[in-house]
Amino acid sequence: MGYQNKLLGMFLWFYLICFSFIGVNGIGNFSADDKGVVVIHGKAFIGRIDNDFVCATIDWWPPEKCDWGKCSWGHASLLNLDLNNKILLNAVRAFSPLKIRLGGTLQDIVTYGTKDNMESCIPFVLSPNDRFKFGFTHGCLPMQRWDELNSFFQKAGVKAIFGLNALAGRSFTSDAGVVAAVGPWNYANAESLIRYTVAKKYTIHGWEFGNELCGHAIGASVTADRYASDVMVLRDIVQDVYRGVEPKPLIIAPGGFFDVNWFTEFLNKSRESANVITHHIYNLGPGVDDHLVEKILDPTFLDGVTDIFQNLKNVLRSSRTSAKAWVGEAGGSYNSGRRLVSDAFVNSFWYLDQLGMSATYGTSTYCRQTLIGGNYGLLNTTTFMPNPDYYSALLWHRLMGSRVLSTTFYGTKKIRSYAHCAKESKGITVLFLNLDDSATVNARVTLNYAKKPSPPIAGKLQRRQYHLTAQDGNLHSQIVLLNGNILSVNSAGDIPPLDPIYVDSSKPITVGPLSIVFAHIPDAAIQACS
Repeated sequence: MGYQNKLLGMFLWFYLICFSFIGVNGIGNFSADDKGVVVIHGKAFIGRIDNDFVCATIDWWPPEKCDWGKCSWGHASLLNLDLNNKILLNAVRAFSPLKIRLGGTLQDIVTYGTKDNMESCIPFVLSPNDRFKFGFTHGCLPMQRWDELNSFFQKAGVKAIFGLNALAGRSFTSDAGVVAAVGPWNYANAESLIRYTVAKKYTIHGWEFGNELCGHAIGASVTADRYASDVMVLRDIVQDVYRGVEPKPLIIAPGGFFDVNWFTEFLNKSRESANVITHHIYNLGPGVDDHLVEKILDPTFLDGVTDIFQNLKNVLRSSRTSAKAWVGEAGGSYNSGRRLVSDAFVNSFWYLDQLGMSATYGTSTYCRQTLIGGNYGLLNTTTFMPNPDYYSALLWHRLMGSRVLSTTFYGTKKIRSYAHCAKESKGITVLFLNLDDSATVNARVTLNYAKKPSPPIAGKLQRRQYHLTAQDGNLHSQIVLLNGNILSVNSAGDIPPLDPIYVDSSKPITVGPLSIVFAHIPDAAIQACS
């Protein structure tokens, strides 16, 4: 270890001589005890995220969820979720606002119980032999429930994104088990829902077209050419129905897994019809995988998804579209995730790394699967109590500003670091994820292209730190500690305050084993944040 420390010290000394960096705690303020340096390249920000970057989803799945003929329990449906639960309401209000995407797998077999819908408005019924292998027959959204949902959105401060049924009116062909949806979209039922929504003066942030119908689709596929034509139809409907209404909702598509050829063709043929391009990510694999924890704590594995973000960024750039990229759905591991992994402390390493990584590649919103439902919910499906990822998401939302900074960590590969201009405050916020189960890292923050620092004010040169750890060091714990204190909802259903500790800015940032640290550094003045 002594030899490694010498090498690291020599490297840092050489690096600092070659480049005119300014440490936020002074120039060259490093010691032999430091085990890493995070360099913030602050001449210009490398991207922007939405102020309401954190987003969550709610599914149509009934309580008995079936994936490919296998049923499991523990889902919270859009049709039966208790919208009056105090914890749910307070958990959503804490974000002020929270984007919620309503949809998922069953959205393309949902009808809407508007007056012109001639069919009976009945709920989903179990049917293991259905064409798409989802396990249910068609279901219906009663307008009374739509009214209840919109009342909740208004009370909770939700920006709602609604996923429309994009398979309505199509016929289907099957070849070697692959189902293709052909023919034009029948938009009549969707248009009637949109007109009802506008007549009721409900605010919808965006209408999303279809779920996982693109590329290597789940259930049924639609060609990029056909999809582009139908999205243009949706755009025209929205422009007509919302005539004189501002702002108009976003047109969002395609809501599926990234396929470079399909996305390229769709963008080239849709003529700027979509304001947002959404894609889904489940890079950890199936929830039944026994090696999820190893994947989450493996930096090489985490880096494996960067190609998707980079390729989508390239496709958007080459198509010259003004559309933004969103992750429209991401739960880590699919098929409801895994109990005591997806809903436990360990998952925050994956989740926060995804937020940080996606932001650096131009993603402006990231929708977590789910707000509530399955093992990957931010809230417990039964009690509505926040799981550890909820608090990780809330800290990100409150601390990480819209300007994304280029960040490089020099030291162990087990540290992941990301930085943004601070949100609604001066300075920057740096996020550290320590994937090592034994090593503590003392990290220094160094600024490239820093503005000339202001003279320090005696006794006030402090940074705010938020250390997240698992109770008793157990990665599978559903109880998270903030600066050593348990975070828990009180008897009134109130979300606990997320209070920082204040640390002398001349000291390194200590990142303990298997811990997460947000550090807000208000005195870090860089050009990118001015």
